[in-house]
Amino acid sequence: MGKIRIYQLAKELGMENEELLELLSQMGVAYKSHASTLSEEDAEAVRELVKEQRGLAAKQAEEERRKALPKRPPVVVIMGHVDHGKTTLLDYLRKSRIAEKEAGGITQHVGAFEVKTPQGTVVFIDTPGHEAFTTIRQRGARVADIAIIVIAADDGIMPQTEEAIAHAKAAGAKIIFALNKMDLPQADPERVKRQLMERGFVPEEYGGDAIIVPISAKTGMGVQDLLEMILLIAELEDYRADPNAEPRGVVLESKLDKQAGIIANMLVQEGTFRVGDHVVAGEVFGRIRAMMDADGNQRKEAGPGSAVQVLGFQELPHAGDVVEWVPDLEAAKEITEERKEERKAREEKEAERRPRTMADLLRALQEEGRKEVNLILRADTQGSLEAIQHILARESTEEVQINVLLAQVGAPTESDVLLAQTAGAAILAFGVNPAGSVKKAAEQKGVLLKTFRIIYDLIDEVRAMVKGQKEPQYKEEVLGRAEVRAIFRLPTGKQVAGCMVTQGRIPRNAEVRVLRKGQEVWKGKFASLKRFKEDVREVAQGYECGIGLEGFDDFQEGDIIEAFQMVEVPA
Repeated sequence: MGKIRIYQLAKELGMENEELLELLSQMGVAYKSHASTLSEEDAEAVRELVKEQRGLAAKQAEEERRKALPKRPPVVVIMGHVDHGKTTLLDYLRKSRIAEKEAGGITQHVGAFEVKTPQGTVVFIDTPGHEAFTTIRQRGARVADIAIIVIAADDGIMPQTEEAIAHAKAAGAKIIFALNKMDLPQADPERVKRQLMERGFVPEEYGGDAIIVPISAKTGMGVQDLLEMILLIAELEDYRADPNAEPRGVVLESKLDKQAGIIANMLVQEGTFRVGDHVVAGEVFGRIRAMMDADGNQRKEAGPGSAVQVLGFQELPHAGDVVEWVPDLEAAKEITEERKEERKAREEKEAERRPRTMADLLRALQEEGRKEVNLILRADTQGSLEAIQHILARESTEEVQINVLLAQVGAPTESDVLLAQTAGAAILAFGVNPAGSVKKAAEQKGVLLKTFRIIYDLIDEVRAMVKGQKEPQYKEEVLGRAEVRAIFRLPTGKQVAGCMVTQGRIPRNAEVRVLRKGQEVWKGKFASLKRFKEDVREVAQGYECGIGLEGFDDFQEGDIIEAFQMVEVPA
């Protein structure tokens, strides 16, 4: 780029001259006036600093803007092993909110409901199972802020508990563990805490950060403590939303009602939806004809944190589809048509790029620029599983982290495939064979699913994944040196050095530096390499040659021209 005058740089950056002169003073860059020139290095340093300062200012302004927005209620999903009490807890919370209302109020199932407390409101998503929750997440909508993992205190952590934890982590939700059935005499909370610690969740009482709340969903014991903990997290996380932003929500579920037609349960996340608005959800469009809340009330509008039933979609939207406001019917049709075409093109492209081999997966990970390897492990016995995990624990590096999202005994399931697709993970199975339907699901969703009979084959596969994620390390390898014996100037004004190759070889395509009295004075590329006026690719030791360098015209007799290359250091 060369040198640039200060006033030219000020104009380029949209700054006043005095403002830039002040910045240069702070940086310790010497100048006489705004007409002074800056070196390329100083100018680039100024550009980077201004860019950084503006980015920081923009970030601070955005943070101030966000803090001025109204708070919104936290959105919570309840998950856990079958029979551990998640449904009982949801029922208790529902009844507690119904009891607050006048008798005879109609309760409408809208996919979520509010529980009001003196400290604030909490929105609970009433979605069955973690697979449904992950399907929503996998479609790109982050719905829940907090996941409550219900664990029966008399039963402990079970396979579906581990799946629920893995799905909650993949969705980026804060986790609260609710130790349920504390009213039973056989409840053993300390055993559950030990099980959690074995999985890396250290309770707060032992100096960790895992939040554990003892409850009884049957009697209601501890439920108030659970609500208070949710609201404490909400206070710390400071959830806010703009009711005046362009409206945006997410479909929790949809159904076809014989009388009402297509009904979509929607959670509003930003802005305010109003009856009469044109909307699109995925590849489906419509106009809001009516909205109803969980209390059975007709709503003219719904702001952030509201869960409503929406009538007016032309077709059934999918759970997880983002609902967006559009100005008119024409725009709605145009957007949905574009999305259908984009999906078809994407599906065709994905079909070609599905990771059928480890090399394919590594290529995909590198394109994403990821520095982690996510795995789901399945094995024939607990002993095999522990042995694999023990070995894998040593394979993580500072550069590349191995994350085992789920490790269970038994064959891979379709739920594993869904989790792997959401979290960008590979499923590795040892000593067990997945069912045909699971293999088919993995192939359709582009999930790498591999089975092994020898543990070290599985470990080698993971090592290959880690190696594929590492930034390659390079070292410099000197190829040869030439001494400048004479200097010639061409009619163009360009300098050429007459040299003797004193060591190794000088290849034309190598990188090159000029050393003067042992100090590097320039580094770059060859412009020309000649023997007797003929262009050559390489000159060996003991031969004379003429060397021209790109952008360097300051040769002195006795200079050493060193050719080198960067070579990758084996991992």
